[in-house]
Amino acid sequence: MSILKVARLGNPVLIRRADEVDLRTLASAGIQRLIDDMIETMRAVHGVGLAANQVGIPQKLCIIDLSLREDKAPLIVLINPLIVERDGSVEAEEGCLSIPGYLTSIKRAEKVFLKGVNREGKDIAIEAEGLLARAIQHELDHLEGLLLLDRMSPIKREFFKRRYKKQLSEAKGK
Repeated sequence: MSILKVARLGNPVLIRRADEVDLRTLASAGIQRLIDDMIETMRAVHGVGLAANQVGIPQKLCIIDLSLREDKAPLIVLINPLIVERDGSVEAEEGCLSIPGYLTSIKRAEKVFLKGVNREGKDIAIEAEGLLARAIQHELDHLEGLLLLDRMSPIKREFFKRRYKKQLSEAKGK
């Protein structure tokens, strides 16, 4: 297994809508190795989720592992996931591996119902709330080419952009 490079804000792969995974390829060593590498990468950077396009692969594949934050949380591999129902609304702080060191408050559905396929190619359905619902929505946003910035108000987005530019220029000056 390998630790993959996580794409950062500004990389065009992050704003590209991911393609559906051809389910006939799930048994291939390449797809299974990608899943294993994504799991290793996410754990190495202490994330709770990772979408394939965050590691440069624009495919509808993501993983979620809340075990660092919640006991007995299973590792979830989602292929071609689709949220079919949303309920309620809740605002909470979120971060993103592609925008390290930045947290912001984002409003999301409180509960979601999702359908997709697992790494073995079996249909799955997940009803989620709390952190799992938030993580699912965050990772599925990535698969649609959306970032936290796209969920912010225009004022917050402008403030973020100015601060981020300043951080980048300070980092170059060091």
